[in-house]
Amino acid sequence: MHPTEQKPLKIAFISRSTLYSSPGGDTIQIGKTAECLRKIGHDVAIFTTDAPIPYVQFDLFHYFNLTRPADILFHIAQTKKPFFVSPIFLDLREFEQKARKGWAGLITRSLSPAAAEYVKCIARRLKNGERIRSWYYLLNGHTASVRKILSECTALFPNSASELSRLKAVFDYTGAADIVPCGVDASVFGSPSGVERDANLVLCVGRIEARKNQLSLIHALRNTAFELVIIGKPSPNHRAYFESCRKAAGKNVQFIDNIDHEELVSYYHRAAVHVLPSWFETVGLTSLEAAYCGCNIVVTDKGDVSDYFPEHMAWYCDPADTDSIRAAVCKAAAAPPGEALRERIAENYSWSRVAAMMNMFYAKYL
Repeated sequence: MHPTEQKPLKIAFISRSTLYSSPGGDTIQIGKTAECLRKIGHDVAIFTTDAPIPYVQFDLFHYFNLTRPADILFHIAQTKKPFFVSPIFLDLREFEQKARKGWAGLITRSLSPAAAEYVKCIARRLKNGERIRSWYYLLNGHTASVRKILSECTALFPNSASELSRLKAVFDYTGAADIVPCGVDASVFGSPSGVERDANLVLCVGRIEARKNQLSLIHALRNTAFELVIIGKPSPNHRAYFESCRKAAGKNVQFIDNIDHEELVSYYHRAAVHVLPSWFETVGLTSLEAAYCGCNIVVTDKGDVSDYFPEHMAWYCDPADTDSIRAAVCKAAAAPPGEALRERIAENYSWSRVAAMMNMFYAKYL
């Protein structure tokens, strides 16, 4: 069926049980994509994996976050209808080896990446009470579970070509796949009008957790003239990391809990630089948002970020090196706002464009 002839679909978006209690980039990705698909005419409902789902009511199912295969396996066993996967597939090996602390670090450093993910799944069950609803996962392990999902899915929608290459390399995936990037909400974020930027104001927006590497950013900007504002909630399993950040913070660091978009935009419009020095990012939605608002951005050199931000449009840093982070921030703060990157984002990365692509690909496979 040609995309323009496609009838309205009843679509179920399904993602992790902590999608709203511990919001992240995937929370925004799912919500905004659903919103824009509804504007096209589709009926989209969002479920967390621990919720009851009326499978018979939907034409297709779309799962997010392949890193938690046990959540997906339970649901695909309940229905034979088509399903798609947005993998949001991270490679945390370097983070596990170099930066994870405490008992978790000792355990994961002694295991393969797949075994580490299996142990983390069990730990979430014991510590947070998250249900493991798939016996297949418990009996066959992480890699076999991911391969089963990949072998049965209608198609994958990775966020970048880099992510797709990683999936192919790790799991030998040869099935159908189309790149569906992430985006920004142009109606919310945009270039400021008449707002003066503070050359010393540096933002870091995102969940506070070891992978996001806020502690290294705090150390990097210690005893500098920069005012660092860290916006976000600590992840449930990273309270100790959050306390380490607070203890390390000097007078030039401010912590702000999650705030609404209107207030967040005001920070994006006033700041000179936004920094996301993570150990791994598939995208870094807050980097997209900040850049669209006119901030210069400092991003990690780990992951898929370069698919979105060409090197001449952003400042890259090594998350393991505080000198590298500080140098990138100083260069970004001294440079004029990057209008070229803003134009690139406006042209390629809007949620309406993401929904249009997804609509086209649904029609392609159904």
